[in-house]
Amino acid sequence: MHLSFRSRWAPLIVLTAALGACSPVFNWREVPIADDGLVALLPCKPDHATRNLPLGGGSASVAVDMTGCEAGGATFAVAHATAEDAAQADAWMRAWRAATRSQLAGAAIVETPATLPRAAGSPAPVRFELPQQQGAGGPAPAHMLWFAQQRAGKVDLYQATVLGRPASAEAPGVFFEGLRLP
Repeated sequence: MHLSFRSRWAPLIVLTAALGACSPVFNWREVPIADDGLVALLPCKPDHATRNLPLGGGSASVAVDMTGCEAGGATFAVAHATAEDAAQADAWMRAWRAATRSQLAGAAIVETPATLPRAAGSPAPVRFELPQQQGAGGPAPAHMLWFAQQRAGKVDLYQATVLGRPASAEAPGVFFEGLRLP
């Protein structure tokens, strides 16, 4: 019995085409955030930027490095700044959270204490949860975690964020559980 080329290879060609069309929505990878500091698990190839935020009080602004990407309908990002000492770190962290609250004015933010292995106790890790708002026009759902680590006499401050509704309900958990301090 002789099968034609087309009938013999057709299933393999269809399977190959189908596999080639599939691409993972979340392609998780470890990404270093600060020199010898935090390693984050991001679901896509990240972009990097620096932005000045008014954390220093008055007109002073602080350079904040940001690393993040968009995947599966959400933005995953980690921001980093370095304070000179614990007092400055506490003040900046309070200002950072207050600025976020003011941007989300009127939204129902749930703030809870958090834990992260090797994170500093002061400023203490804090989690913000912004659930999906009822009606159109409200802010997107968000999950945020602020934490710090003391290193070499300075304090590294971090904000990890998932903004939006990811295609996978497990994605925020994978992202936050993938944060590793040295």
